[in-house]
Amino acid sequence: MDAALLAAACDAGSGERVIEAGCGVGGALLAAAARRPGARFVGLERDPAAADLARGNVVLNALRDRVEIVSGDVERGFRALDLPVFDAVIGNPPFFDDPGALRAPSPEKSGAWMADGGLAAWTGFCLKAVREGGTITLIHRADRLADILALLAPKAGSFKIRPVAPFADAPAKRVIVRAIKTGKAPLILLPPLVLHDREGSGHSAAAEAILRGDAGLGWT
Repeated sequence: MDAALLAAACDAGSGERVIEAGCGVGGALLAAAARRPGARFVGLERDPAAADLARGNVVLNALRDRVEIVSGDVERGFRALDLPVFDAVIGNPPFFDDPGALRAPSPEKSGAWMADGGLAAWTGFCLKAVREGGTITLIHRADRLADILALLAPKAGSFKIRPVAPFADAPAKRVIVRAIKTGKAPLILLPPLVLHDREGSGHSAAAEAILRGDAGLGWT
């Protein structure tokens, strides 16, 4: 779900370049590329096995002309990649900084759950990865919203925040945050995306449209 929502939140225009920080096997990256056929994408992944799977998925989806997988570590910083800055960066940072906060399902998956350098390393990467006026789009736990805003605020602004709630009467568990590097506009808190209806067993109509690729997430 997080990957699908992140892809739907990407609104890169024709000719723009997008990098995903920590692309894994390419779930969000390839979905975003399919949604935005005029944009070019780079996925950064530090796990060699995941990067190889992502490259295979790029080939299987016939996206080699617009999508590239680069091996590298977010926590080494953007400059280590020796790439020109991008128009946009998207990311789903690991949800936990403290190893004591979670027992990972397996050692092989710990990198997807634990951010060794903390959330600060990921936001720092994003701020360096985009040009002035470029966009940063992150999906994360709702209880880390204050931390995300504080870490991005010194060099980014014009925040738009989309809460994601499991039900209309339940607190949001995720937030999707959009920031513009050097942006100065006031923060906007958008209506929440509600994933499920209490009356039914499936997704809400809005969530279903996003998951089927019939709608984007929208920033208005």
